[in-house]
Amino acid sequence: MKKLIANRTLLSLSVAAAAMVFASQAAADITESEVLAAQQAWGGAVVMLSEHYEEGGIDKARDSARDVIDAAYGYDMGSVLFKPTLAPIPQNIRTTADGALAYFVGHDDNFPGDDGFGIKGWTEVEFENAAIRLAGPVALTMGNVHFTHKDGSVTTVDKSFGYQRGEDGNLRIVLHHSSLPFDS
Repeated sequence: MKKLIANRTLLSLSVAAAAMVFASQAAADITESEVLAAQQAWGGAVVMLSEHYEEGGIDKARDSARDVIDAAYGYDMGSVLFKPTLAPIPQNIRTTADGALAYFVGHDDNFPGDDGFGIKGWTEVEFENAAIRLAGPVALTMGNVHFTHKDGSVTTVDKSFGYQRGEDGNLRIVLHHSSLPFDS
């Protein structure tokens, strides 16, 4: 009986220790290098979506986009504040993963204005941060992002991202605001 109680106690302590590790990972301060790595990964994912669309059509691009959204965005943590560049009113703000998926790959009757920003033939994505604000387990960025198309043209957009550390310790996008720069 004492052995059973000891094993239960050990199991309880192990579960508690694991919970503390996850909690400390989620609360750990975000570093600038983590933010830059997350931006690089996001840009690489956009290029990958364009490649997958060319290689395997919408099905391959959609599957890849689901994986990217699950890995990069914090939809499993609550609403994500996502305002895409070219999303029409009244669907210009996307608080669900389905809304983000439609924006990135289009082909969704529920979002008829989306033609798939992520599948437009991008070959390079470059971040130019105006500022990065680190605030413990949250980080904010603002700047320009330059998207190079396979024809060599470059589209520049204004981007703001908010990152929060997930329970697994990885950064998740919880704010994504994008717009075209003002042209006077």
